[in-house]
Amino acid sequence: MKKPDLALLAAVVCTAAWMITSAAEAHTGTGLPGGFKSGFLHPLTGFDHMLAMVSVGIWGAFLGRPLIVALPVIFPTVMAVGGALGMANVPFPPVEIGIGVSVLVMGAVIALAWRAPIWAACLIVGVFALFHGYAHGKELPSAADPIGYSVGFVLATGLLHVAGIGVGLLNDRPNGIVVTRSIGGFVALCGVYFLYVALSK
Repeated sequence: MKKPDLALLAAVVCTAAWMITSAAEAHTGTGLPGGFKSGFLHPLTGFDHMLAMVSVGIWGAFLGRPLIVALPVIFPTVMAVGGALGMANVPFPPVEIGIGVSVLVMGAVIALAWRAPIWAACLIVGVFALFHGYAHGKELPSAADPIGYSVGFVLATGLLHVAGIGVGLLNDRPNGIVVTRSIGGFVALCGVYFLYVALSK
């Protein structure tokens, strides 16, 4: 992605964030324990979620068009579906294991600089988004505002993706690929730890 395109993307995201935030504060009961503010802050306080979401942006930047845009759109969209499943208590595979695997795999594809086909990248990100969304949905406090919460965590996720894209643009600089692949290795190691903890429970 060229720098002007990134600037345009950042401007669009910031504008959307301002509009959504204003609407959410006015109409979705931010005072509730599970309102907009709670949903927005949740992805920023869970290290496993944050690593996965930033990694999606980094991998998208590495893969280039159209995935630099498609992956950050697919993840929050499918995550919202997963969140709805979690709120509805729909039976689901072990979520913590799925999240651990997602962090491990996302770190590995960056560390290995894997240029996945478009369909494979979309499938991987979409499946992992279901697990992250389901976890968010299950953690929604009772008597909370599900709409405000959902808007909050989807918006925060999008911003984390944009941050990841910014890191991924280091690939265009001399030796930048070494930095991003090293970050991928660190993320993968964190994924191993999260998976170990999940399997130990």
